[in-house]
Amino acid sequence: MKIILITQYFWPESFMINDVVRAMHAQGHEITVVTGQPNYPDGKTFGGYTAWKLSKQEFLPGVTIHRIPTYPRRRGGALNLILNYGVFVASGLICLPWILRNRHADAILVYAPSPLTQAMPAVFLGWIKRIPVALWVQDLWPESLESTGFVKNKTALKVVASLVKAIYAGCHTLIAQSHAFVPAMARYAPKKPIAYHPNSFPDDALEASTPLPQDLEHLLETRFCVVFAGNLGKFQSLDTVIEVARRLKSNTDIRVVLIGSGERSDWLKRQKQELELDNLELPGRFPIEAMPSILRKCAVLMVTLNDDPTFNATVPGKVQAYLSAGRPILAGINGEGARVIEESGAGLISPAQNADALYKNILTLHGLPSEQLEEMGKKGRAYYLSNFEVQAQTRQLIETLTSMKGMNA
Repeated sequence: MKIILITQYFWPESFMINDVVRAMHAQGHEITVVTGQPNYPDGKTFGGYTAWKLSKQEFLPGVTIHRIPTYPRRRGGALNLILNYGVFVASGLICLPWILRNRHADAILVYAPSPLTQAMPAVFLGWIKRIPVALWVQDLWPESLESTGFVKNKTALKVVASLVKAIYAGCHTLIAQSHAFVPAMARYAPKKPIAYHPNSFPDDALEASTPLPQDLEHLLETRFCVVFAGNLGKFQSLDTVIEVARRLKSNTDIRVVLIGSGERSDWLKRQKQELELDNLELPGRFPIEAMPSILRKCAVLMVTLNDDPTFNATVPGKVQAYLSAGRPILAGINGEGARVIEESGAGLISPAQNADALYKNILTLHGLPSEQLEEMGKKGRAYYLSNFEVQAQTRQLIETLTSMKGMNA
């Protein structure tokens, strides 16, 4: 199958779609990628790339990446994000018809974490080239804009809702990353087919690993480490994590280890110092190649999120990686993510932003025999293989794209 993938984020930025493209390529499909100049998450254009230019490179043999002019996110803020979103749309509308003028495809796939506006050039391209468009929704709009506080004005939210309806109307098939997304998406596109397709995780991602710093490796091997890996932002319920660490100060065996970086990194460092949290470890961010050792050497993997209807509808991407690693999972989340972990039998769940329940679950896991912890990990691994393994999930995604052949806009 010949596929055009349009997404604002792609390799060398770290997004799940990179592995989906690798799987598509391995299964014999032809993929052309159109994306921006890489600048996520730090907001600075990566070395070797130029923000305001067209460029072209090879991702895999036969998989070409076309990059269009991009306004870097910089340090965030409403104006920078609006420019980041808007410039990608404008660049796409202007450049895509020229870049892909001789490129035929069976389907256009849009991988769409925020912003949903990145689908607009794809809809336009599909219309002029008569190619069906599938939109794989990763963030619900306008709900996520309201939840994050990015848009608070009710009139503005209504305008965004109208934009969402127009984008959905221009697509042939909508794809939801979570079962809970389906009714929310259907409100804006009641007559559109909506397929469920979860995010996946490559089974080979944990096969090789670069060595860890000796002090971190020693910590993981000699203490009961509860590891959180990922973005350290304002929506990850880190206040709850700090309160749990404070309550665990007297337990010298348990360590709370936060791997990653984000807008609350400096706040976490201040909390560690002010509260004298010697049991809180902040090693920083590590390259993706180091994550296999971290995930497999820890005692427990932790995922936390704020209590919000939009977040509750989402399965956090780290859940698939945690399940694949075969380690017990400690979750302080609600909704779909909690359902997946409960269904898998991979760990213990507490309500989002409930420090007391999360603290008690850590003590419960710490008190279990190693055999029982290993059994939880095995259940999680089995659930991952049945529901999230990337090769199998990619075949299902291809079936969804194949079903669009012959559709008219």
